[in-house]
Amino acid sequence: MTNFIKEACVESLEEALKAEACGADRVELCANSALDGITPDRNTIQQVKEQLHIPIRVMIRPRAGDFVYSEDEFLRMKKDIEFCKQVGVEGVVFGILNTDNTLDLDRISTLVALSKPLKVVIHKAIDETPDILKATEDLVKIDGISTILTSGGKTTAEEGRANLECMINIAANLLEIMPAGKITRANLDQIHISVGANAYHGRRIVGEF
Repeated sequence: MTNFIKEACVESLEEALKAEACGADRVELCANSALDGITPDRNTIQQVKEQLHIPIRVMIRPRAGDFVYSEDEFLRMKKDIEFCKQVGVEGVVFGILNTDNTLDLDRISTLVALSKPLKVVIHKAIDETPDILKATEDLVKIDGISTILTSGGKTTAEEGRANLECMINIAANLLEIMPAGKITRANLDQIHISVGANAYHGRRIVGEF
């Protein structure tokens, strides 16, 4: 089955090149994926953009931990997005929460507007929200978001399957729901049969590298 996009999560130029060679359709570039990813250094972003032939999306996350950011951290996110626009990657990946773990829609909207014309992915911060389906409805209303990266509010995509199906229905043709969470080359086809998304994300989605 190949009627979907395979997005590989990579941390370096070497990994990005291997993912492309192994059949990835797109990469998400981050640093320190063991901590769920933070913004990679600018030199790495530049090198990957220069050498890859497939689309690149860059994680915009100033630190590990929660997704409630200070004004200084929010400013850093803005500056990193501006750099990604200058380099010309395909998209940026971010998420911001309020202290009650609801989406910080004001700040998200600000970054979405700043990111144009890049594609915008709202990442798994949405999995920590108290009502993931309402959060999906809220994001659909923001013009400029192209994708939600999510495990359906669970630890893995398989566990979140029911929510993922509901999210895909809510998003309809307005934006893409991209399942993530322990998706590998071994289980990808089976997950696709049950979920039916247009794109999937994983560290090992095209194998080990």
